[in-house]
Order: sequence, then C-alpha cells, then structure tokens
Amino acid sequence: MAETPSLIPTLAQRLKAETKALHTAAERSRFMGVLLRGQMGRAPYCAMLRNLHSIYAALESALARRARHPVIAPVFLPGLVRTDALVDDLLAVHGADWAIAFELLPTSLRYVAHLQAIEAAQPERLLAHAYVRYLGDLSGGQMLRRIVAASMGLPRAQGAGCGTAFYDFGDAASTRALTLTFRAGLDDVVVDDEGADAIVAEARLAFEWHLRLFDELARASGLADTLPTLPALPT
Repeated sequence: MAETPSLIPTLAQRLKAETKALHTAAERSRFMGVLLRGQMGRAPYCAMLRNLHSIYAALESALARRARHPVIAPVFLPGLVRTDALVDDLLAVHGADWAIAFELLPTSLRYVAHLQAIEAAQPERLLAHAYVRYLGDLSGGQMLRRIVAASMGLPRAQGAGCGTAFYDFGDAASTRALTLTFRAGLDDVVVDDEGADAIVAEARLAFEWHLRLFDELARASGLADTLPTLPALPT
C-alpha cells in the first residue's frame, strides 16, 4: 500500500512560502529596480558591493566557525563563499581605495552586529541568512551578472578581474549542482517545530534588513528622494 505524502511542510517549503512577499518586495525596491533595468552607475553599484562585503564577511566567518553545528553543517558549502569575490569586483569596478571610498551604512553596521550576536547565542539562525543570500545569488544573480556587465561596460567573460566574480559559481552545471546541494542540505536539517519557527522568522528578518539596506542605498545615491520612511527593525 502506497504511503500518503506528508501534508506537513518542510523547513525549505516554509522558508520559500513564508518569505515570498518580502522577497518580492526586495526585488521591487527602488534601488534594485534601477539595477535590474541596467540604469545604475558604477558609484552606487560599488556602494552596494561595499556594504554587501561587510555582511558576507560577517556571515561567512560565522558559518565557518559553526560549520560543525548540526543545523549549519548540511548547508555549509565552501563553493558558495562570496567575500573574496566581492573584493575582486570592487577592485575591478572601482579600484584599490574601495574600502574608504564607500561608507558602511547604518543598516549594514547593525546587520553585522546582529549576525555576530546570533552566532554567539543562537547559531542555528545563521541558516536563515545563508538561505536568503545564497539561493538568490545562485538564481537571480546569474541574470544580474549579464545586466551588470552590459550596463557598466565590463567584460562578458567570467572570472577574476572581470568585475562580476560575485555572480560566478562556475559553469551552468556547477551552479545548478551547488543549488541542488544547498536545497538538499536544507532538507537534511533536523529541527523541531519551535526551531523551524525561529529560522523562518529569522529569514523574514533577513529580508527586512535587505529592504532597509536598499532603501538607504537609494537615498545615499540620490536615486529616491521621496521614499517613505520604513518602520524600525527589531533589535
């Protein structure tokens, strides 16, 4: 007799379903809209990379330190690491003074502090931030690579020094393999209902951090002088 499929959603299914609206809001933000239309200049783009670098550096160092944690281990994939790629792109698109040419915005500083805090107290929640960043990088990031290269006059080739290393996970087969391996890792994560609730809530918070960051980037770059003020993020 065939088994009846479980109607209880997996952690991966919950993450996708319960962050969908926030994911869409981030994609439709003013800053990302300008980038996706190929209308962004190098300065605001590098400002984004600079701020993302601080977030990735904090996240990836925390993931590496917690690589043996039972919730982190299934999704800890060194092939996903983006920190060095962001440095490579900042050097290629701007130059050696990128770290002082572009300021770290308040949201980035608070986001980094938050990542450091949860690593110390609730490291399993780092999974949520890995989910939000890496699956986006592996999917939508591939389209962004083409847009960025075309709109900023960067080489079509991929690899170090081309200015789009952030989006480079290898060829299509390698990128798909990483995506499937990460998704399989999510399915291997074992948490109880309370743990799953906490990770989903953290993923929603991660998207809210990104919405705030894109808002600040738009304002700092003069791309949106009339944006409404977003509500304060929880501490």
